[in-house]
Amino acid sequence: MEEIFRKKAEATRRLVEAAEEAHLQHEENPDLQYEYFNAVLINEVDEDGNSVELGGEFLLEPNDHFNNLSVNLSLSVVQRGIWQYFGSAKGFFRQYPGVKWHPDEHGVIAFDCRNRKWYIQAATSPKDVVILVDVSGSMKGLRLTIARQTVASILDTLGDDDFFNIIAYNQEIHYVEPCLNGTLVQADSTNKDHFKEHLVKLFAKGIGLLGNALTEAFTILNEINQTGRGSSCSQAIMLITDGATQMYDDVFAKYNWPERKVRIFPYLIGRESAFADNLKWMACANKGYFSQISTLADVQENVMRYLHVMSRPKVIDHEHDTVWTEAYVDSALAQAHKLSLQFSSRDEASSPDHPSLKNQGILLGVVGTDIPIQELMKTIPKHKLGIHGYAFAITNNGYILTHPDLRPLYQEGQKRKKPSYSSVDLSEVEWEDTEDVLRTAMVNRRTGTFSMEVKRTVDKGKRVLTMHNDYYYTGIKGTPFSVGVALSRGHGKYFFKGNVSLEAGLHDLEQPDVALADEWTYCNPDEHHEHRHLTQVQAIRLYMTSRKPHLKCDRELIQQVLFDAVVTAPLEAYWTGLALNKSENSDKGVEIAFLGTRTGLSRTNLFVVPEQLTNQDFLTAEDKEGVFNADHFPLWYKRAAEQVPGTFVYSIPFSSGGENKSVVLASTAIQLLDDRKSPIVAAVGIQMKLEFFQRKFWTASRQCNALDGKCTISCDNEDIKCYLVDNNGFILVSEDTLQTNLFFGEVEGAVMNKLLLMGSFKKMNLYDYQALCKEYAGSSDSARTLLDPFTSVKWLLTELVIFLLEFNMYSWWNCDTTVKAQRAQRTMMVPCDTEYPAFVSERTIKETTGNIDCGGCIRTFVIQQIPSSNLFMVVVENKCDCSSTPPVTMEPIEIIYNESLKCDRLKFQKDRRRPQSCHPFHQEENAMECGSANALSFPLVAILFSVLPFVISR
Repeated sequence: MEEIFRKKAEATRRLVEAAEEAHLQHEENPDLQYEYFNAVLINEVDEDGNSVELGGEFLLEPNDHFNNLSVNLSLSVVQRGIWQYFGSAKGFFRQYPGVKWHPDEHGVIAFDCRNRKWYIQAATSPKDVVILVDVSGSMKGLRLTIARQTVASILDTLGDDDFFNIIAYNQEIHYVEPCLNGTLVQADSTNKDHFKEHLVKLFAKGIGLLGNALTEAFTILNEINQTGRGSSCSQAIMLITDGATQMYDDVFAKYNWPERKVRIFPYLIGRESAFADNLKWMACANKGYFSQISTLADVQENVMRYLHVMSRPKVIDHEHDTVWTEAYVDSALAQAHKLSLQFSSRDEASSPDHPSLKNQGILLGVVGTDIPIQELMKTIPKHKLGIHGYAFAITNNGYILTHPDLRPLYQEGQKRKKPSYSSVDLSEVEWEDTEDVLRTAMVNRRTGTFSMEVKRTVDKGKRVLTMHNDYYYTGIKGTPFSVGVALSRGHGKYFFKGNVSLEAGLHDLEQPDVALADEWTYCNPDEHHEHRHLTQVQAIRLYMTSRKPHLKCDRELIQQVLFDAVVTAPLEAYWTGLALNKSENSDKGVEIAFLGTRTGLSRTNLFVVPEQLTNQDFLTAEDKEGVFNADHFPLWYKRAAEQVPGTFVYSIPFSSGGENKSVVLASTAIQLLDDRKSPIVAAVGIQMKLEFFQRKFWTASRQCNALDGKCTISCDNEDIKCYLVDNNGFILVSEDTLQTNLFFGEVEGAVMNKLLLMGSFKKMNLYDYQALCKEYAGSSDSARTLLDPFTSVKWLLTELVIFLLEFNMYSWWNCDTTVKAQRAQRTMMVPCDTEYPAFVSERTIKETTGNIDCGGCIRTFVIQQIPSSNLFMVVVENKCDCSSTPPVTMEPIEIIYNESLKCDRLKFQKDRRRPQSCHPFHQEENAMECGSANALSFPLVAILFSVLPFVISR
């Protein structure tokens, strides 16, 4: 992982050098002209069929290196970037490779590279900002509207390393968020959104006393600087007003002169210029910049000007700091991480023919590149982390860069970004670490270990696994990141190794029923262009058989996957034999048999044609939890590993939107020896039709071993209800098919409550700090109890137990069903924190009975575990009405924070590590460039096209 970061940083440095060299070449040949493509207009034609200006024919071909996006590897385009890009101080943007851009649903491309964090963080140093907003009577109407938009635009330019507060003033001081009186808050997306919501509460009245507001702002900045609770770098006051009757030199003399460490940026709202001189003087006297904003359309460009001023010290110092941003979701690539690097015009030493550039600190722009998170994860040897192990990384602010529990998107299928997904703190996913021991150590880039008991949810949060994790962590050199690895005890400590001949291994690996984990790196064919077309299996063959393959491969992993291929090869013949023996029966209940090994190898066999599969997503890329990937082993593998080897785990998959997949999965772990030190080397299972499974259950439950053939009671009896539930309390079989896959407590609340009291099931409270909450626009007669309940249940189970214990492919056959997907209605969702329960059975309790008093009517139930499975049979007497007992649900409960708690959360600052680079001011800076929109002295377009040959060569 560290090597990838280093290479990307070096590539970006070379881009900077090429851009600067292009600038010098253009100064020697200022008349050079260049043509370029507009990303929005490529391949567009007018009414006559002719290419539009800046459009033209532009070849686009899918490329798997860019997530199968259609790109042009020979040309770049002007608009935005996903891999390598340049953004100028004027908003010009060029990217490589070339790709087609499309407007949004409103026909607009609202993209300004200067508003992106990679640009802002590279262009400026971390900063503390106090925004003063004039809300005196003269600011009514349009002026206040413009002022609000100006504040919002300023907030958009702040990043996670910045701190801010907003003060509204007239004859009094009004903090926009009263809770944050006299302090600053970190400029993460959550806090910025919070303040934006409060801007609508501003209203204009009274007179404006700017002197008091300036004094308050300087006082805050001075205290923050002394206590070290802010950025500990640059400081600025943004003044948004429609005028100032004086220059307030006495305030500046007291708090800011002669050092002038706090820059002043006045924004004059309105067309009048009566007070422009006073405001411009404030900017010039305090190393700031004056702007006048007359309309809403003027806001964006005028706000951006302050960034040029804040970047001057960096430019004069000629510092090309490598800046890494947090993870972000790209519309084309599922998830990427953005690297950016600032570059500027040459200083006096490098451009002796243009001494006028000295001290101007003119920022040309920012150049950078993207690193997909997936590429980083490929460097993690997942096979060495064990079944439940995972790697994760965080930023200097403690925010997650990558973690299996980070959910950046809305519900699956919607592909909408969650608000604040980039500022999810490590403590919000590793929430069992209540003292922030792990987080604090990683933020401070320490190297060490940590251990704790954790609860890990699986299957879309419906199920929970309890385990003990050991964490190992260290900092990544040259970055603000820290990386960690979590290993679950009982998995990954011991490994099984075996050797086979290369010929046999390659032969069995190349069989059609074999697949390797897509996101695991057996070999890296992307290292050399001539190998990029190779599959993992093809790359393995080339690496193992060629003398000089020029491939980077994991030889140890390859040797083990070849061994697994040979050892599991007999399954193909076994499964084929089963299919042939049952070929006369076209109505098959078992649809798929599958196997996965600890090296990411999987084998599958279809007993029906693909078009007839009830759940066609299973074991495909659409089945996120059912396949090997960089984050985790398949769900059926993980759950089987937590059961006693040889025990089958049965479940009905939970699908997105609450659809019923109408299938049952059964899987079991394979252990070489009956020994705790023996590792789990594989898991095997089947997918069968739900109706087939239920029919087999009812057939077994209706039989009994009475000598006369007359059963005293069965599940057909109207006096009882029979259920088959799993170890997490979900119903697999019920007389009412609509109850299938529901939580048992929703159907039988009184019984579930009793089971919890008796200890047959236990409840665990979990927390979700990335949740989404809905936002709305808006007595019977006593009956007899079961006689000898244990005896009754035992004979009901007799055939069912035999059915499950003597499991084989021949008995799991015959079924046909029609799938009717039921999609949950979509609702407007908003971010929230929730608490929710999960339930798990107590393994040591095999059978029990209980009574429930339902208003004087005693109701009896019996529960018994089905051996060698995760299933329980529950028989409930049906005579008493217990509907008055509320159901036991798994519905999450939103955590409501009162005003006091909200305030505490806003004020509380977790440990963070400030960026090492800081350029707050420079003694040679020309502070007189403080109030005009001077254009750059050279055409940027020429420079950009001079850089293009270098970019393409990459």
